[in-house]
This record gives sequence, structure tokens and C-alpha cells, in this order.
Amino acid sequence: MKIRGLESCWGMLFALAVVQVALGGPGTNEPGLKPAAKAGVVRRVGVDEFEKLWQDKKNVVLDVRTKKEFENGHIPGAMNLDVNAADFDQKIGELQKDKVYLVHCAAGVRSARACDKMSRLGFPHLIDLAPGFKGWEKAGKQVEK
Repeated sequence: MKIRGLESCWGMLFALAVVQVALGGPGTNEPGLKPAAKAGVVRRVGVDEFEKLWQDKKNVVLDVRTKKEFENGHIPGAMNLDVNAADFDQKIGELQKDKVYLVHCAAGVRSARACDKMSRLGFPHLIDLAPGFKGWEKAGKQVEK
């Protein structure tokens, strides 16, 4: 007798277990370890935490939106490297890997892609602004034009 959908149910349970182990959740040898404490893992944060990190001028704000988006308004002190530009990989390869990079785009999709690329290139300190620049603006944070 075959129960319909059972295979997919077991597949989902397995996938959840893999994610849980990867994030240091229950059943791992690292209880309570935050993903950011592991090398190469990107930490996604909200606007208030991003702002606190931005205030530390040793950290580098990396805006991965287009040049036009950047010119229409950006977080003060941000460096603009368009993740969709043909030379993005070359330009991030020229950055210092030991710095903390506060990465953002408009809404979080492009910055996640940029952080993934940077992580694979060995950047260990990556913070991604989850709600993006739109969330930053909506929260009434400082914008430079």
C-alpha cells in the first residue's frame, strides 16, 4: 500500500533537519550559536541594528544598487558597487577582506546575491540590511543625495 505524498513529507522533514543543523539549532553540537559567528555566513539585520553598525566608521557601507538609484539617495558614506555590473566581481576582489561590510540594495534581493558572491570569495564579515534602503528610508533614517 502506498500513501500519497509521504515521500515529499519525508523530504521536507529531512530538509528542515539539514537547515537546523546548518544554523546551529537543536540537535547540533553548537547550541545557541548564531549563524554570524560562523565564518562565511551572512548576518541579516533590521534597520536599527544596521544603523548602530553604520555609526562605527571602521565598517564599510556597500550599496549594491545601480548608479542612478545611488544618486537619487543613499546612506551617508556608502560606497556604490552595482551587483549587476559586469565588473562587480573584479571590484569586490579589490576590497579588503578583513573589514566589516554593511551591504544593502533597495529591498534585500540584490544585497543577498552580493553577499553570497562575497562570502564565496572569502569575505568573513558581511551584514545584510534585510529590508533594504526602502526600509531605511521608511524608518526615517539619514539619507544623502
